[in-house]
Amino acid sequence: MPLVLNPVDSRYPACLGKRLGTHALPQLSSLGNLDLLALPKTALFCSTCCPGRAILAAYDQAACWRDAGRCIVSGFHSPVEKECLRILLRGSQPIIICPARSLEKMRLAVDWQKSLTAGRLLILSCVTGRNCRITTSLATRRNEFVAALADEVWFAHIAPGGETQRLSERIATRD
Repeated sequence: MPLVLNPVDSRYPACLGKRLGTHALPQLSSLGNLDLLALPKTALFCSTCCPGRAILAAYDQAACWRDAGRCIVSGFHSPVEKECLRILLRGSQPIIICPARSLEKMRLAVDWQKSLTAGRLLILSCVTGRNCRITTSLATRRNEFVAALADEVWFAHIAPGGETQRLSERIATRD
């Protein structure tokens, strides 16, 4: 059963109010180790369409983060992000997965469950209620949320004119 956090909860990430301002989220739902929120975090984003050289560089970077023990936060939705998650799950470093859907009735992959049990995984969603299907607007909101949670943001690839480019432009002007 997901745990619900709101801004008055001491475990609610304070950075969200600062970085999202009036768009701060009234409620989050979580499964896993909330202590991971206190760690320095790197957000990972990658456009769905990605050239081969950027794919290989992303996989190498994921392996470096894994070996260094860096906490990575992402929606892990694009093909490159999904493969990076597979690389990260083979390590022992902390991971925060932010799906663009509600955690209600969400089935967890077996390799997620192992990491959840080990205390190195947090599944955190800004989507509440019965939104069990990912939509473009929910993915956009999730990506803004992931960027706001992170101490630094890393883009494996930004396709010109896409949602990832618009996200990178918004991040560049937020601070």
